Amino acid sequence: MRILIVEDEAGIAAFLKQGLEEESYAVDWADDGKKGLELAMSGEYDLLLLDWMLPGLSGVEVCRQFRAENQETPIIFLTAKDTVDETIFALQQGANDYIKKPFHFEELLERIKVQLRPKSGEHSIFTLGDIVLNTESHQVHKGKREVTLTQKEFALLEYLVRNKGKVCRRTRIIESVWDIHFEYNTGVIDVYINALRKKLMLTNEENYIQTVRGVGYIAKEA
Repeated sequence: MRILIVEDEAGIAAFLKQGLEEESYAVDWADDGKKGLELAMSGEYDLLLLDWMLPGLSGVEVCRQFRAENQETPIIFLTAKDTVDETIFALQQGANDYIKKPFHFEELLERIKVQLRPKSGEHSIFTLGDIVLNTESHQVHKGKREVTLTQKEFALLEYLVRNKGKVCRRTRIIESVWDIHFEYNTGVIDVYINALRKKLMLTNEENYIQTVRGVGYIAKEA
């Protein structure tokens, strides 16, 4: 899951980015409204965290313009503005939730989870052969055996399984799972792929995670 923070206070943004990355979210940060709107419009994000008072373009205006193009992606306001009228106004512009500063990170995290919870008709359980991945319980089973994965291993497997049948390029994997841009050495992916294959005890017949030489990987049922 990828989150965009639009916040001009570097200290708050760094705190949020670190905390969310520790929870296995990929996080980008924009420090002004115009840049934030441009990134949001790219369609790469599962949720937006918006400050109200931003240089260039206010958070409310970012929200309004974004909502004119995208009705699905959740938006949570993080702002010092705390009157009832201001809260109502932000919600009327298309925000899904509104948290007043200062706030507890644990509360924000739970509110994010609520907004990212699968909606009716969507799934939280994904399969790849006899591998079952549950994004809500954060559990993986292979057959009847539960497989214990690290946060990054889980995030990598989730990315591959969500894109089952599609070739996942190394640059997109490194950006989506590690939140590192493509200039970074993507060799770290190979280490985690090997770890996944070992923990899942994949046999030659269960070649669920296949290498596409020179490109990346594909999750594919045999």
